[in-house]
Amino acid sequence: MPIKAIQAAVEIFEQLTQQPAERVTGVRSTEDGWSVLVDVIDVDRIPSTMSVLATYRLDIDGDGELLGYERLRRFARSATDNS
Repeated sequence: MPIKAIQAAVEIFEQLTQQPAERVTGVRSTEDGWSVLVDVIDVDRIPSTMSVLATYRLDIDGDGELLGYERLRRFARSATDNS
């Protein structure tokens, strides 16, 4: 897995959006490179359990160049997925 390429794309994303990444929550290979899921704090609230997070998909090539990104969803930090 190209960890350095993913880290470079996340850094570019942070510069573009002015939102620091909380964590990378998914990575999968694509025909053109990699698709990376990143969670960021969209609305910071006190207490932090009330903060709103957003998941973004970053599409990157094999060298870590950001090809595009989009927000997929927003959710409360305290929310859990239904299983």
